[in-house]
Amino acid sequence: MKNKKDNPDEKAIKRREFIKSSTRSGLLLGLGGLGGLLATNSQAENYVWQIDSFECTNCGRCAEDCVETPSAVKCIHAFDLCGYCDLCGGYFKPGTLDLTTGAEAQICPTSAIKRSFVEDPFFEHTIDEDLCIGCAICVEGCAAFGNGSLQIQIKHDLCVDCNQCSIARVCPADAIKRVPASKAYNIKDEFLKNKA
Repeated sequence: MKNKKDNPDEKAIKRREFIKSSTRSGLLLGLGGLGGLLATNSQAENYVWQIDSFECTNCGRCAEDCVETPSAVKCIHAFDLCGYCDLCGGYFKPGTLDLTTGAEAQICPTSAIKRSFVEDPFFEHTIDEDLCIGCAICVEGCAAFGNGSLQIQIKHDLCVDCNQCSIARVCPADAIKRVPASKAYNIKDEFLKNKA
C-alpha cells in the first residue's frame, strides 16, 4: 500500500485547494478592508471653506477673487445682533441726511440690501443674495456705526469647494480656513464669545 505522501495526484489536488482557499481568503480580506475604508470615509466629516468673521478685515477681495461670478461669498445678516436701527450704517452711506431708499443714499453698490419698516423706529434689513457680490462694503459700514450684524460668509450651496480656495490665497488676514461642515456658518457674536 502506497503512502498518501507519495501520491502526486493528491498533492496536486491539495495544492489547488490551497490556492483556491488562499485566493478566496485574500478576496474576502480585500473586500473587508474596502468596506472598512468606505465606512470610515462615510463617517469622516466633510470640510468646507469658512470665513472667520473675527479675523476678516472686509478688504473686498472676496468679490474680486472668487472663481465664481458673482462670488460665492455673500453678506449674511445676524438678526439676533441687529438693533433694527432707523439709521443703519450698513444700509446708508456715511453722512446721508435724507433717510430714503433711493440708490443715492444706499451704501451697497448693487442695492442688495432691502429695507422694510417694522414699527417706529425699527427697520429690518434683508439681503438679496442674487444681487450681493460679497464686496463687504455694508459689513464695514455696519461694523463702524452699528453692532456688526452684517457679515460676509461663503455660501456652500454656491461654492464649488476648490481644493485651494482662490480667495483664501489672497486674503490679507488669513481669515478663510477649512472647517468641519458641522461648524460652518459660525457668525461673529461678541456676546456669545465673551460668555464662552
